[in-house]
Amino acid sequence: MPGARISLAQVAQAARPGWDNPRPPGVEAGLEETAYWQPETVTWSYAVHVAIVEVDRETGRVGIENYAVAHDCGVVVNPMLVEGQIMGGAAQGLGGILSEAIVYDANGQLLSGSLMDYALPTAGDIPAMQIVHQHSPSPLNPLGVKGVGEGGAVAPPAAIANAVCDALAPFGIEVNTTPIKPEQLVRAMQPV
Repeated sequence: MPGARISLAQVAQAARPGWDNPRPPGVEAGLEETAYWQPETVTWSYAVHVAIVEVDRETGRVGIENYAVAHDCGVVVNPMLVEGQIMGGAAQGLGGILSEAIVYDANGQLLSGSLMDYALPTAGDIPAMQIVHQHSPSPLNPLGVKGVGEGGAVAPPAAIANAVCDALAPFGIEVNTTPIKPEQLVRAMQPV
């Protein structure tokens, strides 16, 4: 009926179970509404990772002296969750460049099939990270948000490999595979 109105309090009263509700006969208690919102296109976050490393000439071990991330996820709704996602993704990427490897023998037998053999990074392997939030709200959604954390695992291998190449520039070493194996760095630093 045009112009008919009902208050939210009346809707809540009618939706609750009980003998004293004003629902029509046969109408069950409860409220249910489903709505979907789909943006016209996706939003992309942006980040840059920078690393300063030191390579031990005797052992080939790569130590991360400083690690920084500048990240743009649009409007930061919860800074603690955003930083956790960035750090978690970066930790995953650092594991990929410094320790994790799927290894097979000459017969194709998997040699790194358990966490005893597959070297995940520990908390001691992950450096303190400086995170800088860039804020450029997305015009593609009402909150101005973008994705967060997606690039965290992708950028660290490139940042660390480039930092290692820079640190070992006098030796002409180029890093093209992951993980960076200390024994390969020691061999590469030996005089020819």
